[in-house]
Amino acid sequence: MEYKDYYKILGVDRNAREAEIKKAFRRLAAKHHPDKGGDEAKFKEVNEAYEVLSDPEKRKLYDQFGSNWEQGQQFDPSQFEEMFGQQFGGFGGGGYAGGGAHDFSDFFETLFGGGFRQHGRRSGGFRARGQDQIVKILIPLEDAVNGAERTLTLQVPEADAYGQVSHRNKTIKVKIPAGIKPGQRIRLAGQGGPGIGGGPNGDLYLEVELQKHPLYRVEGDDVYLDLPITPWEAALGARVEVPTLKGKVALKIPPGAQSGKKLRLKGRGLGKVPGDQYVVLQIHTPPADTDEAKDFYREMAARFDGFNPRAHFPS
Repeated sequence: MEYKDYYKILGVDRNAREAEIKKAFRRLAAKHHPDKGGDEAKFKEVNEAYEVLSDPEKRKLYDQFGSNWEQGQQFDPSQFEEMFGQQFGGFGGGGYAGGGAHDFSDFFETLFGGGFRQHGRRSGGFRARGQDQIVKILIPLEDAVNGAERTLTLQVPEADAYGQVSHRNKTIKVKIPAGIKPGQRIRLAGQGGPGIGGGPNGDLYLEVELQKHPLYRVEGDDVYLDLPITPWEAALGARVEVPTLKGKVALKIPPGAQSGKKLRLKGRGLGKVPGDQYVVLQIHTPPADTDEAKDFYREMAARFDGFNPRAHFPS
């Protein structure tokens, strides 16, 4: 039988809802109706397409068997026992025993143009792998650096026989590998969409995004930390304890350091080959909230009378 694309005839997508199909049919039927001078052959073709796609059972069979959907609807393996029983080894108890180079499923692949799977004594459908699914997950920065095992509850998409997508909760255990970066994916084999006709499940991919961190910000493979220091630590130099994603380290601040200066801690960033951590110095001054503190700042101003941090500005 010549294949007819009923979806194309009606001008709708394969995932079209019933209301869309009905709307398309009414428009085309009015356009091609013979009483209005339309094309009678086209009118019959539109009616044929609508008759199948408007009926959920017929549409399901059409999606499986194409133009042979009526044969799929009417097929019963017992009808072929007398004709092919010896050649195919017989059909016993709803199962099948193969016979030589010829195979029962091969015969129906030729007839219906796709894989065939028997369900008891009635016809089955094609066998297809389930869809892969991608879900974004937010993880702590520490988990991306050090790795972790987590139990996650996700909302995963699920499509019905007509392609309509809904979401359901799914609880899974997942191992987050150390060194994973934003945008990378964790593959969970067989955790995706269910297979059709006994086909294997698809895979579930978890696309990693990082939660906002109270201390660090991420740029590529590198991690940045703003480090508050006192004016005397900046002026005289100091050795201070600095947090990193892999524990605390001692950092030497050079004398005469200014706000905005970056100090590099090698290999304290992200990735399997880790990037770096940059410590950005931020000078914080004590508050002048007492008379004694104000006198101290006045004395300091007098001592550094010639100092002007804006001397490079144009006059």
